[in-house]
Amino acid sequence: MSEGVERWDAIVLGAGAAGLMCAIEAGRRGRRVLVLDHAERIGKKILISGGGRCNFTNIHCRAENFLSANPHFAKSALARFTPAEMIAMVERHGIRYHEKTLGQMFCDHSAQDVVTMLARECAEAGVAVHAGVRVERVRRDGEFVLATSAGELRAAALVVATGGLSIPKMGATGFGYELATQFGLKNVECRPGLVPFVFSAEDRERWCDLAGVSAEVVARAGRQRFREKMLVTHRGLSGPAVLQISSYWRPGEAVEFDLAPERDVLEPLLAKNARRDAGAAAAAMRGAMPARFAERWVAMHPPRDWTNHGLAEMELRLHAWRVVPAGTEGYTKAEVTAGGVDTAELDAKTMESRRVPGLYFIGEVVDVTGWLGGYNFQWAWASGVSAGRAV
Repeated sequence: MSEGVERWDAIVLGAGAAGLMCAIEAGRRGRRVLVLDHAERIGKKILISGGGRCNFTNIHCRAENFLSANPHFAKSALARFTPAEMIAMVERHGIRYHEKTLGQMFCDHSAQDVVTMLARECAEAGVAVHAGVRVERVRRDGEFVLATSAGELRAAALVVATGGLSIPKMGATGFGYELATQFGLKNVECRPGLVPFVFSAEDRERWCDLAGVSAEVVARAGRQRFREKMLVTHRGLSGPAVLQISSYWRPGEAVEFDLAPERDVLEPLLAKNARRDAGAAAAAMRGAMPARFAERWVAMHPPRDWTNHGLAEMELRLHAWRVVPAGTEGYTKAEVTAGGVDTAELDAKTMESRRVPGLYFIGEVVDVTGWLGGYNFQWAWASGVSAGRAV
């Protein structure tokens, strides 16, 4: 081995949630571990998550909350490290937290608390963390050899925790997928997930002057449905319901919105001597959605006539408003990347490549995409722990 070459038991690429958790777990087992990240500081995506409060887990987390070509793949890792164990770790560090809606756990103070916790755990486990280091090339000659901006590094195990393509301004790249391809692993096609929709030009003309209007809806794409808030934006639709359903949407498909879940909105117009016109319909709808949206929706979807039959058809359309998005806001606004390293290539218990011994893929780079609300963090922690116990 040439002079100046550093040798490690394991090198982890990526100082995000998955990479740091993997390094901590491996370091606790006495492994000599180095974490590398091309960013100048660790945990950059953690710091902006949850509006700066880090939605670090979800107490309802199950494999059913994830999208993958293999819907069963996540079960093993999620069973190895649970939300309760993550909460215990947070409590051990004295971080105050609270539960928001739907089981989402947030820091009371700041996402920086979680990054500080991970850095402290790395230090206690003897893990070396080097930020601002670029990996230029990787090869394998019995062990992994990395050409980096800090010199040549060697390790028996290489863990790829480089994240996805979402939020490129934070430094996201496709490096993890390129490494998978280099070593003969397949990737499932990537696309933006948890991302706002962009309207067609026609729909933008109809709706976008209502930007800022929000309503509770049920969003549906195929068999998947989410009941949360929808928000009209200057370019299309956003809000939790839209972000959730976007991961299941494919270009050219329609998304359906129930604008008044579990309500018979137009029933008052069926009463004897009730007024039946656009104004009366909009007034009835205001109980289920903001007034401006109700008025616009009636103007865009008037019944053929104001008979009982016409009102019944209008009610049906109200519960199945069909929108065909022109596209999404793309990786710039996407919270995650759907798709990634094919789970068929990995051992579900260890995250190790089935083709290349000692090569592991964890976190967002893998074809496991969680719902909005702390699920992707829990996958990062759990897949990191699984690999950390195996390297």
